[in-house]
Amino acid sequence: MSELVIGYKSKAQEARSQKAVRASISAAAAKTGQKLSYERRLSVGAALVSLGGTQPAQDVTKLMDYFRADPNVAYAVPNGRAQTQSVTSPNDPRFAEQWSLTEAKAGMHVQDAWGTSTGTGVTVAVLDDGIAKHSDLDANVTQGADIVSDPFTANDGDGRDDDPSDPGSGAKAGECGKDQPAQDEPSSWHGTHMAGIIAAPSDNGNGIAGVAPGAKLEPVRVTGRCGGTDSDISDGIMWAAGAHVDGVSDNKTPANVISMSLGHKGDCPAFVQSAIDQAVQRGSTVVVAAGNRGDAEKPVDASQFSLASCKNVITVAATDREGNKAEYSNFGTVDIAAPGGDMRKNVGDGILSTFNSGTFAPEAESFQFEVGTSQATAHVSGLAALMLSANPQLTPAEIKAAIKANARPIPGKCDEGCGAGLADAAKTVAAVAKNAPGSSSPSDSPSGAASDAPSDAPSAPDAPPAASEPSDGSGSNGAGAGTELSACLHNSCQVEVTGGDTIQLDGARGVDELKINSVADNAVDLTGTSGSGSQNAQQTAPGTSQLNNLVVDIISVDGDRATIRLS
Repeated sequence: MSELVIGYKSKAQEARSQKAVRASISAAAAKTGQKLSYERRLSVGAALVSLGGTQPAQDVTKLMDYFRADPNVAYAVPNGRAQTQSVTSPNDPRFAEQWSLTEAKAGMHVQDAWGTSTGTGVTVAVLDDGIAKHSDLDANVTQGADIVSDPFTANDGDGRDDDPSDPGSGAKAGECGKDQPAQDEPSSWHGTHMAGIIAAPSDNGNGIAGVAPGAKLEPVRVTGRCGGTDSDISDGIMWAAGAHVDGVSDNKTPANVISMSLGHKGDCPAFVQSAIDQAVQRGSTVVVAAGNRGDAEKPVDASQFSLASCKNVITVAATDREGNKAEYSNFGTVDIAAPGGDMRKNVGDGILSTFNSGTFAPEAESFQFEVGTSQATAHVSGLAALMLSANPQLTPAEIKAAIKANARPIPGKCDEGCGAGLADAAKTVAAVAKNAPGSSSPSDSPSGAASDAPSDAPSAPDAPPAASEPSDGSGSNGAGAGTELSACLHNSCQVEVTGGDTIQLDGARGVDELKINSVADNAVDLTGTSGSGSQNAQQTAPGTSQLNNLVVDIISVDGDRATIRLS
């Protein structure tokens, strides 16, 4: 990446003054040590900034984070023109075997989305058994953590540490207790397989391509020999989202997407739900597997499976190469379906990804076909990364709504229920990119400034509204005076508001509508209404109020505008 596009909030001096923009870029160059230079102002008022040549992805990410921390900056995104050519035509030798990305009938149409987005600038946490070293992954793997607290389960000589590599999860007969298989169980290299599906590079002439080949992979070990505990999974979610967890170093790159292809039969534990809620509140989109009990003697609806039964997640069922619900996939209470494969007829009908040849410990890197709702989950996690790269302002609720709204009908059979249909990457990325920074016309903003209000929100009721400026780079949306903010319909979002704004909710937490009465003197006056009446609260920043079961965090107040978070 060699260029960034920096959008400034309409009230910022940089939105109107060329001199102020140049001063801002010069200050950033001095602070970061990068050779930044101002190129020109775009028609929407944003600034095109040269990085002095192609820079490593990690350096570009740090620069974007630097700009996004500036309260005057609405967005900082890559100038994506350079991403398109090499990615739409991958040079990976086994790309032709990846039917799940390209085939028209039951694939996810991923290759058609790469002209708009490849996942650059997005971090996906893979909560699993770690990631084994692999030449088709290493370039995209960032520092992670080993959250497995039990040394036996960890199988690496200790408990929690900063090494998230997979030492092997295989177990000898009888080691995992009477409820586990009585024979030896080889290592699954499960997290390695998920990682390749999500974000294997597409232009390195090696192996395969991931759904989001430009994204970063953050390995978070929460399982190992004989599985893993809900408590470690809960802590893993919190660490991935940026919270402190004892025993490991703090996460310097909180994940935009948390992918969890794991679970067990049962309800979602309250403490795991709490971790998910906090992760979503921090801006992480959580994607989980529906589970693989669909072919059991008594097939299991996803609502009877944890983590699929948790709230504030995207629950994914699996389809086969013909577009039918995969015979093993749980069903019913799911949000979306994605390719998971079925190898009963042909091995090539499975999902090809990165692997390791070791039986118990790592040996040679390899590639292997596997099937499961795990693989389907990895596809949707990659899709979420593509969406965020195309439009960094999207909230977790908007991502979920857009994936469902832009799904296409299941091409085969799924009588038991496969959610909104089969995920379609090209259609979904195109839908959210329409409302990404830079899509509004110059007349939408005074003096060429970045617009504060949506200009072309889609009419479909489940589609995400047009995105506007973030206040802190964490996925918030702006709103003009008197604007109805349906982005928060599902009660979990972060937005910038002013007096007169109305936030429509679904009532699940006892509030149907939240009215922002006024924003002044570092305080927000608001009223929540429902069928049983209304509640009023006045809260200074920073601070928290609760209306029925709806938590309203007042993060900051700037004049007549406030940044609030609902959960």
